[in-house]
Amino acid sequence: MADPYSKLVSSQFGRRMAGRLGLPTPTPLRRYRPGDPVVSGPVLVGAAEGSRLGAPLARTLEAVHAEVHETPAEDERYAGLVFDATGIESSTRLGQLRDFFSPVIRRTARCGRLIVLGTPPEEIEDPAERTAQRALEGFVRTAGKELKGGSTAQLVYVSRGGEQSVDSTVRFLLSAKSAFVSGQVIRVGARRAGQADGQQPLREKVALVTGASRGIGASIAETLARDGAHVVCLDVPAQGEDLTKVANRVGGSALQLDITAQDAPQRVVEHFAERHEGLDIVVHNAGITRDKTIGRMSEDKWDPVLTVNLAAQERLNAALLADSSPLRRGGRLIGVASISGIAGNVGQANYATSKAGVIGHVQALADRAAERGVTINAVAPGFIETAMTAAVPLAIREAGRRMNSLAQGGLPVDVAETVAFYADPGSDGVNGNVIRVCGQSMLGA
Repeated sequence: MADPYSKLVSSQFGRRMAGRLGLPTPTPLRRYRPGDPVVSGPVLVGAAEGSRLGAPLARTLEAVHAEVHETPAEDERYAGLVFDATGIESSTRLGQLRDFFSPVIRRTARCGRLIVLGTPPEEIEDPAERTAQRALEGFVRTAGKELKGGSTAQLVYVSRGGEQSVDSTVRFLLSAKSAFVSGQVIRVGARRAGQADGQQPLREKVALVTGASRGIGASIAETLARDGAHVVCLDVPAQGEDLTKVANRVGGSALQLDITAQDAPQRVVEHFAERHEGLDIVVHNAGITRDKTIGRMSEDKWDPVLTVNLAAQERLNAALLADSSPLRRGGRLIGVASISGIAGNVGQANYATSKAGVIGHVQALADRAAERGVTINAVAPGFIETAMTAAVPLAIREAGRRMNSLAQGGLPVDVAETVAFYADPGSDGVNGNVIRVCGQSMLGA
């Protein structure tokens, strides 16, 4: 979708006027194109004394052919700044963050990446260490807001025993695939990660994407297909023509079905058992809005939103986690939540409730999914340039675009790339996460 303001301030005149008026000047984000390297410049790596992720981090950086520096080079601009903070065991040692980042953070390259690695505080018994590790969140979220030029900052908490499962997460966060993800906290658990083809990690996988006929759903289907999956595109029969076009474009197949129908879960189970001999990835993207303020919210606007956006996911996931399900070991259940489910939104009590419920559903099922050898996660998009947001009144639309650290709206592919990260066989340790794809929105946590 068009962003006239960004086009204006990208011109010489526009930049000059924005500078004089103190207006934001969004940097065009670098997004992934097939064949691009994971990281396009040198990466500076540091660690607190006693940290434990040096070896797996080194293997990842070697595998992606990164130029690694352990001490800053004079006048070098860095595509990545990575600090292993797992050795910080007390608040008195948090100064090591400043010692590493302060001299170099202003030398982050355009669309650069800052990553801090830590230990999940909830898994630490010692109060001093737990305190120090929780403090990392404040540092990283602030770094994300101070970085310029389209750069991002992330915190990755890695469980003890999860050292060998961090590869896919570091690759994703260093790459252009995470262009509109910033200020996020991702947890990597102690599960052994699978192996995958670097260019087509989803080769021979079967994926289901609901609400796939347009917008974000269509982009998710395209991205999973790019990564090698056979994608079954699902939508209501009324969207049949557009659905077929998407399915044909990605080399997949179409399934016309109302996911709110009483027999929908059983029909999905039977379809994948009989026609595909199994299922690997499920993306619950289907969603609707029926906006009204709470005082004007009628039952006929409340019920459909909760049914489509939340109850349909719950029913289908229950069927897919049953013993007789076609969902294979190593499967992925991925929900699409929303920043509205985190921060709320005027006139969207029904929508925000449903999307907060998606987050709760992910958290509630994470342990049960793990018992089945499956992961369940969610993405929470912020302002994404779609036909729906294009219809929003201009003032609200501009506020949505600018109220994040990157000062622009995201694209459907930004949500799709995060979904593909969850789907990657190397992401077995990523379970129960909710990643906001919002450019580090000023709303919510």
